[in-house]
Amino acid sequence: MGDEPRAQMEQRTPRGLDNTDRTLIALLQVDGRASFTALAKAVGLSEGAVRQRVQRLLRDETMQIVAVTDPANVGLGRQAMVGIRVQGDPRAVSDQLSGLPDVHYVVLTAGGYDLLAEVACRDDEHLLSVLNDDIRPIPGVVSTETLVYLKLAKQTYAWGNLTR
Repeated sequence: MGDEPRAQMEQRTPRGLDNTDRTLIALLQVDGRASFTALAKAVGLSEGAVRQRVQRLLRDETMQIVAVTDPANVGLGRQAMVGIRVQGDPRAVSDQLSGLPDVHYVVLTAGGYDLLAEVACRDDEHLLSVLNDDIRPIPGVVSTETLVYLKLAKQTYAWGNLTR
């Protein structure tokens, strides 16, 4: 999704998922390295049919198969959510934020902030640098509020799993 023009992203419409698609997604959320053979046995289809379905779900960006890490265990001991107020079009600021290596999540919002940006940093000094050198100088940024994470209580990526 990163390099895709905004017009194409906005025109994308969600495709309907059937129960087999949802079951495959749920199984891959539990074990992203499950073999097509094991998946085929679980859903009652041929290995080839499952391979095609999984490839389509990946190609259509309905799902991704990734390794999820605990930031603290990979040297990123300071995480924070940054609420950002913008003057002008927040999409321009969001595009710039999305290009920053220490920003891992950007959302355009309605309410008290125009944008939320999640950052993962080595320590407080690194966080200060990201805020002062990378985020605040972006044209259109009016103010920021940083919410420092004290403890990660829950992290899950089981969205769309309606088989539960």
